[in-house]
Amino acid sequence: MNMRTLVLGVSLNPNKYSNLAVQKLVNYNIETVAFGLKSGEVAGVVVNTELLDFNDIHTVTLYLNPKNQQGYYDYIVSLKPKRVIFNPGTENPELYKILKENDIKFEAACTLVLLSTNQY
Repeated sequence: MNMRTLVLGVSLNPNKYSNLAVQKLVNYNIETVAFGLKSGEVAGVVVNTELLDFNDIHTVTLYLNPKNQQGYYDYIVSLKPKRVIFNPGTENPELYKILKENDIKFEAACTLVLLSTNQY
């Protein structure tokens, strides 16, 4: 099954959870694309600084706090992902409502834990 994942809010700092998530997704052979404020590369994945119109996104995993998510609502919905993962600290009832209205599943979970426990 295609689990192509967009990591939204990637940091180039290898100690940040968003960076670790990209590394772990790659290690699990999950096709990964990334967006962050600084361009670079993490585990061979290019970190884009422009919102590209990615096709076939299965999962968007968020690493932006709720306030910083606001400018990305339309973008996330436009990707038509199967689900959105709200990692710890990113929970956002306002975005939950928008996702529900667009029939996009979501969960408050930790991408790193989901991968480690084979629940991704």
